[in-house]
Amino acid sequence: MVSLAVTVKGQVTLKRDLLQHLGVKPGERIDFEKLPAGELRVRAARPTGSIDDFLHALDGKVTLDQPLMIEAMNAITEAGWAGVSDDA
Repeated sequence: MVSLAVTVKGQVTLKRDLLQHLGVKPGERIDFEKLPAGELRVRAARPTGSIDDFLHALDGKVTLDQPLMIEAMNAITEAGWAGVSDDA
């Protein structure tokens, strides 16, 4: 278990090994989910898209500034199958 000090401003700095464990790089975001009994679930925030965006990018109904990379296609597909909405 890792203990971190809270600053006067209420901030906590995560140590490098924790960030590496999450797969978070500088400039990326982290999601926190409040759980009962004062606990938090911490995970790397990952951009999501909708399955509709993915399909419309393939059928030409959506014009993209750049072609979709395979990583973006995989992320959109995973989010769609998981039922994750980008409307949240």
